Amino acid sequence: MSWGTELWDQFDSLDKHTQWGIDFLERYAKFVKERIEIEQNYAKQLRNLVKKYCPKRSSKDEEPRFTSCVAFFNILNELNDYAGQREVVAEEMAHRVYGELMRYAHDLKTERKLHLQEGRKAQQYLDMCWKQMDNSKRKFERECREAEKAQQSYERLDNDTNATKADVEKAKQQLNLRTHMADENKNEYAAQLQNFNGEQHKHFYVVIPQIYKDSQMVVDSFKSGFEPPGDFPFEDYSQHIYRTISDGTISASKQESGKVDAKTTVGKAKGKLWLFGKKPKGPALEDFSHLPPEQRRKKLQQRIDELNRELQKESDQKEALNKMKDVYEKNPQMGDPGSLQPKLAETMNNIDRLRMEIHKNEAWLSEVEGKTGGRGDRRHSSDINHLVTQGRESPEGSYTDDANQEVRGPPEQHGHHNEFDDEFEDDDPLPAIGHCKAIYPFDGHNEGTLAMKEGEVLYIIEEDKGDGWTRARRQNGEEGYVPTSYIDVTLEKNSKGAVTYI
Repeated sequence: MSWGTELWDQFDSLDKHTQWGIDFLERYAKFVKERIEIEQNYAKQLRNLVKKYCPKRSSKDEEPRFTSCVAFFNILNELNDYAGQREVVAEEMAHRVYGELMRYAHDLKTERKLHLQEGRKAQQYLDMCWKQMDNSKRKFERECREAEKAQQSYERLDNDTNATKADVEKAKQQLNLRTHMADENKNEYAAQLQNFNGEQHKHFYVVIPQIYKDSQMVVDSFKSGFEPPGDFPFEDYSQHIYRTISDGTISASKQESGKVDAKTTVGKAKGKLWLFGKKPKGPALEDFSHLPPEQRRKKLQQRIDELNRELQKESDQKEALNKMKDVYEKNPQMGDPGSLQPKLAETMNNIDRLRMEIHKNEAWLSEVEGKTGGRGDRRHSSDINHLVTQGRESPEGSYTDDANQEVRGPPEQHGHHNEFDDEFEDDDPLPAIGHCKAIYPFDGHNEGTLAMKEGEVLYIIEEDKGDGWTRARRQNGEEGYVPTSYIDVTLEKNSKGAVTYI
């Protein structure tokens, strides 16, 4: 059945060729019919000739008595018999040849009409599948572009210190919505693509062979020599879209009560704490051990969720490939089951890899959950000190892994003077809202943090906003952030000034 692919683009040519074959058969039947009419007319003329020359016998006396007369009469009788033979030939040709030719031509017309209708329906359905697949592809591409725009908008707001928490949350919801819609359109596009490729195989290997069956000589005269198109490739436009959004990367603590903008927070008095910015950090570690415990736990949990979603997709793809393989095994004309083996092997490798990644991240998650279970274990943990000294989450909840981000700090450290320094240099410090006692010592090597000793008492000037850090001040006016889990906090109700410690 090789001509299923050799004549894949010759549908119209096969239509004309099969019609020519039926026309030729009908022409031969017409020839047989005309010959039958000639045979019948010939027999009739011979009988008329015999009848014309055969003598009329009125009595026995007039019977031929001479040899020549007897011979002539024998010739007339033989000619009459020959006329009868021509009539028998005409009757046999009319019944066995002409009748069979007409029935065969009728059957061929009916079969050709049926196959051509199926072929045209297959072509129309293939065109419809192509349009559906192309529309799904365009929708998928459009949704991916919208998701990328939403992602850029989210990142811009997340990095904007003037943006409110509501704006960032709204951008995050929009990004999640666009990402979800892109995933749905991706699944629809993949299903339509698989359907189109299957119908294309069926059209080439099943429909075309039914339309035409003839010798290799005719196949060679019609085949174009072009290879039939292969499976249409899947184009993934979602490679640059974030699958999940980390709650730890949202600027959730924008101080809604004060709505403090950049102009009012940039220029505190020299020597006092400035607005925090993104800090330069070393390269992010695979196990997120450079993060504080709570942030590390969130990151690991989000990665495990993402890996589980990818594992589910790979499992669904494996199931779909196995179903397609079963279809190919039951219907070899639709495709070669062996052609799916490389894809199946790749999918199995991906599944094994994802399972190993999930197991590894779950082990890390168990480790960090075990460390955060009790405070006493964390006191002597060198890993936690390493986490804090290597880097920390910003006070506004957005953790940075970018080592090239600009560090905002006191102007003495960066060699430039801000125009708002003089305006706000004599501002009063933030009022204390409570006090705390250090349970564990903290180095405070990173900029914006405040070192403390075990048992030291500090003023609380800003509560923990959910990122694991509390803003504190010493009695000498030095301010900074300290880990909330390292201190015992006591807040004063309606406190407007400093708290006096006894």
